[in-house]
Amino acid sequence: MEIDMSRIPQHIAIIMDGNGRWAKQKGLPRTAGHVQGVETVKRITEECTRLGVKYLTLYTFSTENWNRPAEEVSALMDLFLKNLEEEIFQKNNVRFRAIGDRSRLPQDVLKRLEEVEHNTAENDKMTMVVALSYSSRWEIADACRRIFVDMQAPCNSSKTEWDINEEMVARYLQTSFMPDPELLIRTGGELRISNYLLWQIAYSELYFCDTYWPDFDEEALHLAIADFQSRERRFGKTSEQMKNEK
Repeated sequence: MEIDMSRIPQHIAIIMDGNGRWAKQKGLPRTAGHVQGVETVKRITEECTRLGVKYLTLYTFSTENWNRPAEEVSALMDLFLKNLEEEIFQKNNVRFRAIGDRSRLPQDVLKRLEEVEHNTAENDKMTMVVALSYSSRWEIADACRRIFVDMQAPCNSSKTEWDINEEMVARYLQTSFMPDPELLIRTGGELRISNYLLWQIAYSELYFCDTYWPDFDEEALHLAIADFQSRERRFGKTSEQMKNEK
C-alpha cells in the first residue's frame, strides 16, 4: 500500500481491541491474546517511528477494565510489568509516557512505569503514550477538580472571575503535552469509542477495521494511513475555503 510520506499524521491514537477474541478463535486462553498483542505493540511502535509519526497513543487498560475478573486483571498487570522494556524505546529513540489514574496501579507497576518515563525522557524521535487505568470521563472530571482547587488557592484569591474556556480545560487534561490525534484507529470490528480521548478526538479522523489487534501489522497500519490521506479535513469550513487556504 503506497502512502504519501509528506502527509503522515503526526499523532495516531489506537484502541487495541480483539486480543481475547483472537485467542478464543484459536482455542487459547485470553492471556495468550494479550501476549501476542504486546508483540504487535512493538511492531507498530517501530513502524510509526520509521514513518515519522511524532505521537502514538495506545489504549492499554481502561478504568472500566478494573471490573474484569481479578485473575485477568492481575495477568494484565504482570504482562505490562514484564514487557515494559526500555530496549525498544532506546533503540528507536522513543520517549515513553503514560496517562491515566496512577493511584489505582500496583506499586511495582507504578515504579517501573516511572523509571521508564525518566530513563527515556531525552528521546525525541517519537513519543509513545500508554493510556493505562484511563477513561476520558475520569480525565475530564479530574481536570475540573484541579481547576476548582487552583481557583481556591491563596495566590488566586484576588481573582474575581476565571475565564474557563477550551484552552484552559485542555491545559488541565492529561494530554496537555501533545497535540490532539489526527487519526484514531480501532481494531477488532467494534464501532465505538469506549470512553477514549473524547475531548481530544473532536476533529480526529476515525478508522475502524475488523482485524484483531494481534494480527494488526505494518500493512494494516498503512491501509489506515492511506484512508486518512484520502479524506478532506475541513474543521467546520467548506471545501472551497480549504482550497483557498492552501
